[in-house]
Amino acid sequence: MDGIKIPVGRSGFADIRRNGYYFIDKSGLIRELVRTDGTQVTLITRPRRFGKTLAMSMMAEFFDIRKNSADLFSGLLVSEDKELCGKWMNQYPTLFLSLRRVDGLDFAGAYAQLVTVIAELYKEHLYLIEEEKINAYDRVIFDKLASGDAPLEAVKNSLLKLTRMMQAVYGRPVLLFIDEYDVPLAKASEKGYGLQMLDMMKGLLQVIKDNDSLKFAVVTGCLKIAKESVFTGTNNFVSDTVSATRLDGYFGFTQQEVERLLADAGLAEQSGVMKEWYDGYHFGDSDVYCPWDVMNYVNDLLLNPGAKPSGYWKNSSDNAVIRSFIDYTSETITKKFEILLSGGYILQKIQEDLTYDSLFSSEENLWSVLYLTGYLTRFRGREPEREN
Repeated sequence: MDGIKIPVGRSGFADIRRNGYYFIDKSGLIRELVRTDGTQVTLITRPRRFGKTLAMSMMAEFFDIRKNSADLFSGLLVSEDKELCGKWMNQYPTLFLSLRRVDGLDFAGAYAQLVTVIAELYKEHLYLIEEEKINAYDRVIFDKLASGDAPLEAVKNSLLKLTRMMQAVYGRPVLLFIDEYDVPLAKASEKGYGLQMLDMMKGLLQVIKDNDSLKFAVVTGCLKIAKESVFTGTNNFVSDTVSATRLDGYFGFTQQEVERLLADAGLAEQSGVMKEWYDGYHFGDSDVYCPWDVMNYVNDLLLNPGAKPSGYWKNSSDNAVIRSFIDYTSETITKKFEILLSGGYILQKIQEDLTYDSLFSSEENLWSVLYLTGYLTRFRGREPEREN
């Protein structure tokens, strides 16, 4: 395949497909999710830069009743399932919301960003207020939310309100995709307004609690924040983490996918270097590469055949949560880091249900965060013997 275009920094599925950028087919994820559509809420947690946003964008394009997505999915795995496509493709009102931009030095600044994100979402669905099925009161609230002038309680209820209005108009329950749900909580914890943001997120996420207007929701993030902390009262809740096995092949690149990419790029001889530098993640039963590293290095090689590999991933996002642990290190932790940096391994219990207000309460939480956010991975050789 001559002249392939590598989509570095692009996470919009429609953009990638329409403009002919290289796409590794992960559309089987759609089939996997609708196979268990009785699960109302699925939380998917993976390290940053492992394809969560692109996957969410892909699913939103597939389901959105306002669109005709047949051309975008032509030739992809999911398109081979005609029965599934007939039942699900462009058949449901769909909301796609990313919270990655919600940040601020204080709660006021972060809340302003959240209001902007919600306003943009409402403006995307302005057509709703023209529908006869929407009452006058809801039109007033809608206008305030779209203009960024709604009171705090209305912002908390904004997603719930929007799903109910969409169901009223379309006569079908809504599919909801929330990307990077934990970014506002991570930023707030770092900058000292965690309790205020937690209260805000509890209100916003009531949209997934006993909501008859919701067909199902998919939520992504880096950490699985404890259910009792932010998802209180959510029923029929399933999480898929780096330790799970169901969706592990859909986030990150498999060995076969990397080899196909290198062959298509005319770089098959780089397979060994790619494996040495970017292999090593273990999600569930799958060994995977970091997509961000792979795509960046392939792009560099296409521009300069003599390019050397680099640690692209390490500086691709804010490492504040990790850096903040430095102040809490002890002699025991330092020794374990020395073992890891020398190529060894440590035995450590991992806690997947965390709360940001207790992140620094134990050494166990440190290793859990490093594992869940991709800085450490699970040992895949012969299981070491435990000391008595």
